[in-house]
Amino acid sequence: MSDIAMKTINSIRILSADTVQKAKSGHPGAPMGMAPLAYALYQYQLKANPADPKWPDRDRFVLSSGHASALLYSLLHLYGYGLTMEDMKQFRQWGSLTPGHPEYRHTVGVETTTGPLGQGVANAVGFAIAETMMAAHFNREGFPVVDHRTYAVCGDGCMMEGISSEAASLAGTLKLDKLTLLYDDNEISIEGNTDIAFREDVGERFLAYGWNVIQVEDGNDWEQVCAAIEHAKGTDKPTLIICPTTIGYGCDAKAGTASAHGEPLGEDNLLAAARKLGMPDEPFTIADDVYAHCRESAVRNQAAEDDWKAMFEKYAEAYPELAKEFCEWIEGGNGHLRRDDQPPGEADAQPGGRLR
Repeated sequence: MSDIAMKTINSIRILSADTVQKAKSGHPGAPMGMAPLAYALYQYQLKANPADPKWPDRDRFVLSSGHASALLYSLLHLYGYGLTMEDMKQFRQWGSLTPGHPEYRHTVGVETTTGPLGQGVANAVGFAIAETMMAAHFNREGFPVVDHRTYAVCGDGCMMEGISSEAASLAGTLKLDKLTLLYDDNEISIEGNTDIAFREDVGERFLAYGWNVIQVEDGNDWEQVCAAIEHAKGTDKPTLIICPTTIGYGCDAKAGTASAHGEPLGEDNLLAAARKLGMPDEPFTIADDVYAHCRESAVRNQAAEDDWKAMFEKYAEAYPELAKEFCEWIEGGNGHLRRDDQPPGEADAQPGGRLR
């Protein structure tokens, strides 16, 4: 693992824990454990441009484990979505941009409100269905104007909920191959070890739903996670990536225990964790080379959006009515959906027309 990658991952861990500690409330453990998989996604896989957060063909990211919001805010800060360090210090404070659970239309970069466990899995399935339907309706040969993926991160608690099971079953049935679910398998819930209530083989369950299942050997190795995400792009099914992690990673006093789940680490424990991970003693401190490294992905994704915009201009020349309708849908004026439209995949989209 490169030095800058490890430094960035540990910066995500400690910044997340700093926000919880200052608020004296929140969930530091999951962000510390999930930091490597979040880094793999945001640094190398997620097609999203912070300079234009509403780019229509961006990938969608859903944090189903909404209680781990400190992780998402740390990512939005580091990757240039406009959250300032002052915003990070206002975590869980009234009126801040960093509420206890992510809220859609409140914080830039949050695609959907999450909190109730499992809900984000269902949200992600909905996003993937929307992408499939829009692609069937709008895409034409040589013009894949709708071609993005949906990623969701969930934990053991999400996997225990019925809503995630029902949504996952539907996703498998519909073969939503652009949906990838990253499972933070740390075997800890707020009550303690998950074996007191949850002992099933999650991978086998998702195989039965019709998913592709990838078991990562070490969820702390971002390169393994990155390779798994890349592999998921070549399958014709939705993909579950199981990432074994350690809740509260880096904090010797609490790592792997339920006490890392829903309470601050404590100032002494946080300082010890920062020193162990090679981070500064001063809270809310990020090195310049970490910021520079994170912004590298923005350069790549700006180029991807520029290419998409150039393609869409040609698409608009070839299919002006479809382009106009696409813009109406994206802007929220999509009142054209009809009850008799067939589900995606049952019929080919005809030029200039609807699914028939």
